[in-house]
Amino acid sequence: MENNLRVERAIKRISQAQLAEAIGVSRQTIFAIENNKFVPSTELALRLSAYFGKTVNELFWLTDGK
Repeated sequence: MENNLRVERAIKRISQAQLAEAIGVSRQTIFAIENNKFVPSTELALRLSAYFGKTVNELFWLTDGK
């Protein structure tokens, strides 16, 4: 699974820590998601999509072979 979190954070000019605090997770969780080391739960994906005003599909997508 791939994602656009780093791009969306850059657009909003917020740090991983600021995003983490806003949605109620650790900075390490944001780091892991951005680096494709952790697949967020449905609830977390929905919280992220609401925060950025994007659909889940705009933030996350499946890739072949992963």
